[in-house]
Amino acid sequence: MKKLLIYLMFLMLLPVAGMAQSMSDDQVMSYIAKEHTAGKGNAQIVTQLMQRGVNIQQIRRVRDKYQKQMSQNTSHSYGSAGDPTGSSRMRTNNGKKRTSGNESAGSNSDLSAYSNYRISNDRDSSDKEDEALEYRDELGKMIPDTAAIVKQYYDNKKTKAHKVFGRDIFNNKELSFEPNMNIATPQNYRLGPGDAVIIDIYGASQKSEQCTVSPDGDVVIEGYGPVAVSGLTVAQANTRLRSTLGSRYSSSRIKLTVGQTRTIMVNVMGEVKLPGTYTLSAFATVFHALYMAGGTNDIGTLRNIKVYRNNRLVTVVDIYDYILNGKLTGNVRLADNDVIVVGPYDCLVNISGKVKRPMFYEMKKNESVASLLKYSGSFTGDAYNKAVRVNRKTGKEYAVFNVGEFDFANFHIADGDSVMVDSIIPRYANTVEVKGAVFRPGMYNLGEQVNSVRSLIEHAEGTTEMAFTNRAVLHRMKEDRTLKVISVDLVGIMNGTTPDIPLQENDVLFVPTKTESIEQRTITIRGEVQFPGVYKYADNETIEDFVLQAGGLTDKASTVNVSVSRRVTDPKALAPDSVIAKLYTLSLKDGFVVDGEPGFTLMPFDEVYIRKSPAYMEQKNVSVEGEVMFAGTYTLSANNTRLSDLYRKSGGTNGLGYIRGARLLRRATEAEKQRMRTALQMEMEQQQKNILQLAASSNGSNLQQAAEGAKNANLSRFNVPDEYPVGIDLELAIKNPGSDADMVLREGDRLIVPQYNGTVKVNGAVMYANTVAFEKGKRASYYIDQAGGYAGDAVKSRAYIIYMNGKVAKLSHGAKVQPGCEIVIPAKLKRKMSVAETMSLGSSLSSIAAMIATISNMTK
Repeated sequence: MKKLLIYLMFLMLLPVAGMAQSMSDDQVMSYIAKEHTAGKGNAQIVTQLMQRGVNIQQIRRVRDKYQKQMSQNTSHSYGSAGDPTGSSRMRTNNGKKRTSGNESAGSNSDLSAYSNYRISNDRDSSDKEDEALEYRDELGKMIPDTAAIVKQYYDNKKTKAHKVFGRDIFNNKELSFEPNMNIATPQNYRLGPGDAVIIDIYGASQKSEQCTVSPDGDVVIEGYGPVAVSGLTVAQANTRLRSTLGSRYSSSRIKLTVGQTRTIMVNVMGEVKLPGTYTLSAFATVFHALYMAGGTNDIGTLRNIKVYRNNRLVTVVDIYDYILNGKLTGNVRLADNDVIVVGPYDCLVNISGKVKRPMFYEMKKNESVASLLKYSGSFTGDAYNKAVRVNRKTGKEYAVFNVGEFDFANFHIADGDSVMVDSIIPRYANTVEVKGAVFRPGMYNLGEQVNSVRSLIEHAEGTTEMAFTNRAVLHRMKEDRTLKVISVDLVGIMNGTTPDIPLQENDVLFVPTKTESIEQRTITIRGEVQFPGVYKYADNETIEDFVLQAGGLTDKASTVNVSVSRRVTDPKALAPDSVIAKLYTLSLKDGFVVDGEPGFTLMPFDEVYIRKSPAYMEQKNVSVEGEVMFAGTYTLSANNTRLSDLYRKSGGTNGLGYIRGARLLRRATEAEKQRMRTALQMEMEQQQKNILQLAASSNGSNLQQAAEGAKNANLSRFNVPDEYPVGIDLELAIKNPGSDADMVLREGDRLIVPQYNGTVKVNGAVMYANTVAFEKGKRASYYIDQAGGYAGDAVKSRAYIIYMNGKVAKLSHGAKVQPGCEIVIPAKLKRKMSVAETMSLGSSLSSIAAMIATISNMTK
């Protein structure tokens, strides 16, 4: 779209020429816009236009019309200063303006586009090449060449990679060094041809003359004639006018001032981007001339720019003096025909690393490393400023010089040197650190105030309430920067009973806490310590230090059987060894002193085992409930405490207790609970199968409902009890202490001594379940008859009795009836049942299965 707009703009701005040519101006511009939009370069467009008979005069005419029309459409206003009538006394910069880089001459590659082009006319091929170049330049002023834009991009990229300090100062559009034309005319300014002067006569006579110094050096004053002023300063010209015109205007004063100044021709030669002759204002300086020439090129000097006038050296310009110090020394005002010579640089040096402005710098041969550091802004805050490294090309090979800080001013720089400034070492000097249970942990300056463990703790505001102050650990760095451990009696140091420990650089004091878990390390401790685990290894660490670091021993720990397992390594071994670890057995006494081998030192990857003492036992409690003198909780004083012992501790029965009915409830362990779950699961699965079989034989169409009923009898509906009854005979245990009947108690047991219950329950397959008063000597059949006798589906051979003490016995084995017992008569299943009955049976059988599982565990 942008290219199309350019094309339309050219069509509107340029009128159709009336000359008789092969292509009109309008057609030329249309063709240029069309081909440029198609992506063709200027060289190709030039070739095609020349083939169509368009000459250089026509393309210039088209360009001039375009530029004239564009200048009329702009909003620039030049004011009265440019008025040729001289109505204003303000000056303007009448020197040549700097042009863009696209107006420079083309490269040799551009000529190749025309090398095969032949025109049969009177001019030779060299004339054609010159015309092609001129033609291309005129075309480039209207349409920039894409190839030139790409080349400029890569040139800029290369310049950034090899940037020289100060070289781009004359490429800054905001810093043109253009002279100030409206300053007071310097009294040493010398008039010359082209200067506009204003002669004011005031006093008795009032007159003002505006003149221009002629090429012959005269100004013509009306009514008087020419007066020679060329070569005179303004002061000298005023003196000559007063002496010349003083007789005519004796009662008046005469003053000459300079209006619009002349232009001068200055030659800029050598290593600049656009060497040549430039038309500049008479007020122009050396810097402005260099700006007009595009600044120095890649090899041009910035430190030794020479200005010649009338074949004599006038001044030498050092751009760095202006950039770094703000001095304009050498930036003199130029005169006509001055020659500025920019030679190649003498010495180009690269500085990198920790300086504020790392890049290439141009140096003089007599300058040193100190000058280079000054130019680069000196060191950064993290620079190593004691020495720099200089890489030098000696002409034969590379050489490296380490220049110390006292030699910076004496070590001279050579061309091609590369200076490297390293960073500081990432270490702390004159610092110590405290970690752990202190109020202000962190680093502290090692000096007069902090120089010992006591002063370090004081500056850290002391230890916290949770600090373990019996022993602290001090990590000290050895010469090879590995660590060693120093045990610190922190309590003794703080109260003055133990000598204070002087600190050294990089010491780290660790104050442990009573409850914190220590970070994992590379030595391991297991067993009865507060914080078993993996810890960082440190040289010279003993068993005592390690135990303290792990929080100390627990109450369960044994101090006579401490083991250390150490890796066995043999780098010279040629075959595997059957010994994979070396074991050490140690004993600890009070104060954590090693018995047998004092100062046993740990090695990397050691594993320390602190075992449980065989004499350690935690308190175990049992309880007595019911009709005893002192019911409550009792501690097992020995591992073999029995029923009779507990009964005697409780004071015996209070007169209401029924000894034969005493029962024991025992807390189930996790292993016992798992056995109960397994037995109950198996029983439930079997009951589910039975229910499905009964439902299928009863009514096949309701099989799905029977399956749902079986699902309701799932194990998930039941919780395994935390306690289960144990069948005991307390009366026999009291009579025969230590016998098998006098069982050994365990933690959590509950002995319940009930009151006498003089009834007998009859349940199950009887005509009428009933509770009957106990009568001594009556057999089981008597109580069954009291319940109406056996039912039709009773299984007499499987009848059993549940006693108050938790025991169970079968009637067929001669079981006798006792007070408080329960007689159970099982029933048999023979008839077909409905689905509802089957589902109900499933629930009942599930309850029975739970009871059976409990009873089976009681008997184990």
